[in-house]
Amino acid sequence: MSRGQQIVRVSFIGIAVNVLLAAFKMAIGLISNSIAITLDAVNNLSDALSSVITIIGAKLSEKKPDRKHPFGHGRVEYISASIIAVIILYAGLTALIESVKKVFDPAVPDYSAFGLVIVAVAVVVKFLLGGYYERKGKELVSDSLSASGKDAKYDSAVSLSTLVAAFVFIIFGFSIEAYLGVLISGLMIKSGIEILRETISQILGERPDPEKVRSVRSIAMSFPPVSGVYDLVLHNYGPDILIGSFHIEVPYDMTVKELDKLERDISDRIFEECSVVIAGISVYGMNTHEDEASDIRNDIRKMVMSHDHVLQMHGFYLNMEERKLQFDVVIDFDAPDRSAVYEAVVSEVKEKCPGFEVRIGFDSDVSD
Repeated sequence: MSRGQQIVRVSFIGIAVNVLLAAFKMAIGLISNSIAITLDAVNNLSDALSSVITIIGAKLSEKKPDRKHPFGHGRVEYISASIIAVIILYAGLTALIESVKKVFDPAVPDYSAFGLVIVAVAVVVKFLLGGYYERKGKELVSDSLSASGKDAKYDSAVSLSTLVAAFVFIIFGFSIEAYLGVLISGLMIKSGIEILRETISQILGERPDPEKVRSVRSIAMSFPPVSGVYDLVLHNYGPDILIGSFHIEVPYDMTVKELDKLERDISDRIFEECSVVIAGISVYGMNTHEDEASDIRNDIRKMVMSHDHVLQMHGFYLNMEERKLQFDVVIDFDAPDRSAVYEAVVSEVKEKCPGFEVRIGFDSDVSD
């Protein structure tokens, strides 16, 4: 069974459970005149709708690549997760309006033993469903399922608080349902905003997973000629589509034949072990086995790395005949003024190496 088919199956289970719970809760809420239970039923219906959107997103994400979208349609899943977040937000805002109305115009609830049993069962069912969603979301790398899992566990807490409100009314004769409705709707709004923020961040392009970066770098470094791996970029075209590129530092006298074999071997291993397609490997040729170049490199490294917020110096190359010196520096995003740090490095290196044409690349800290 494909990843998309598994997501669809999990979503159908969620739809069936939520529709069943919504039907029971809606009936009980209307009969008992309980706004909390009625809102809980509406929330279950929104969860069922979220599962429908997850199914649509999973189906669309499996469309084959085409001329307009050569990397496939995997990012549709991030859009479907955003739509789910908007639904949760809308449900929360609607619930907030109705709850505030009930604060100023309260209705007296009339609970039945059968209704309270249904709500109690819903607490357990939604908690188990949430755990199932989250487990499958992690297993299938599905943000939509993970979002639905968080929402389901939150719903379980909502149902539990509704149950508490019922017992408070039965024992003390005081209804806290309207106030509870305000609290519930506030939590719904908060949940929707958090999920929306996460999915928008992924659509914009987040920093790659540190563990995945370490794995890719470790594999490349395991090949003897490679002395460094830099500028590693992983582009995400969906939960299971990663395309990457990076630089490797190797001896400058390697032949094209040797480099070609090395790059192919590295790319094959990374795909086999990390499921990352390597689109390109660029080369930094090291000539620092020459004594003079090595001494100059060590001096410059000490000077460059002494600057606050400089994280790395790489790609060093020195051409004594043409009097050219070149390398890249990685400057931390947390630096108050990254450009100022870069200009200070350039100025010091030029002062240290008069008569040389100095070229220093300004790199960003794009991966751990």
